[in-house]
Amino acid sequence: MWLGLAFVSAFLLGLYDINKKLSLNGNAVIPVLFFNTLICSIVFLPFVVVSAWNPQLLEGTLFYVPKVPLYVHGYIILKAIIVLASWHFAYFATKHLPLTLTGPIKATQPVMTLLGALLIFQERLNVYQWIGVSLAIISFYMLSSSGKKEGIRFTHNKWILCMVLSAVTGSMSGLYDKYLMSFIDPMAVQSWYNFYQCILMIFVLVFLWYPGRKQTTPFTWRWNIVLISLFLCVADFVYFYALSFPDSMISIVSMVRRSNVLVTFAAGALFFHEKNLKNKAVDLFFVLLGMIFLYLGTK
Repeated sequence: MWLGLAFVSAFLLGLYDINKKLSLNGNAVIPVLFFNTLICSIVFLPFVVVSAWNPQLLEGTLFYVPKVPLYVHGYIILKAIIVLASWHFAYFATKHLPLTLTGPIKATQPVMTLLGALLIFQERLNVYQWIGVSLAIISFYMLSSSGKKEGIRFTHNKWILCMVLSAVTGSMSGLYDKYLMSFIDPMAVQSWYNFYQCILMIFVLVFLWYPGRKQTTPFTWRWNIVLISLFLCVADFVYFYALSFPDSMISIVSMVRRSNVLVTFAAGALFFHEKNLKNKAVDLFFVLLGMIFLYLGTK
């Protein structure tokens, strides 16, 4: 069941990425990210309040937010910092790069998660799963050649570096999630880390973006910002629930979630009319083939 949930989360992440691109095109990054964290916090606020004041209404359901000790909030704050760092890198890269390039680069994130899972959680992959991981690695090198045809050199482009750093911090977050799910309720993690992210973003918005806002891209409100938050909330809810299964493997869940590249690639071709699609389609094929082998490895 946890594998099916991972695929559902991947589809929702694809919709999240499309609306993120629509929100960021020609727009200020920091305010978009702030409103994302704010709306996510508002989504989970009723569950926290009801769970605290009238727990009988939600107790025993997936939406119940149990109380956690004060020291546990320290773990959740660290989670918020890691995710927020990953989002900053990803948002700036998404604004300046085509979706048909950022999606496949982000899809290589699970390779780093895999290495961590092997070292930290002693997860072991079978032959099919190793083939899937190898194909994902190959696809990354193919993407670098596709990027060159658009004048984007992987080794000299700061937005490519941002996307890679987003993948690195994202893999750190995935490994940390597996650890947190071993002793913290998924809803407690998701609810509180959204609140802490919003608090952190208030400081970033007020002290870093607002004083120099006139020298940067102006902010324009778009309703896609709301959709970013809604798709992300549901995608993460399904993701955390998948990780709560004792037999779930973070190396596989993380890899499957990156199949969201299917959705973003299609959007880049149909709605954003991005270039060099033929070569990128070959790169994408290797990503998808890797997903198929990972699926076969769990049968």
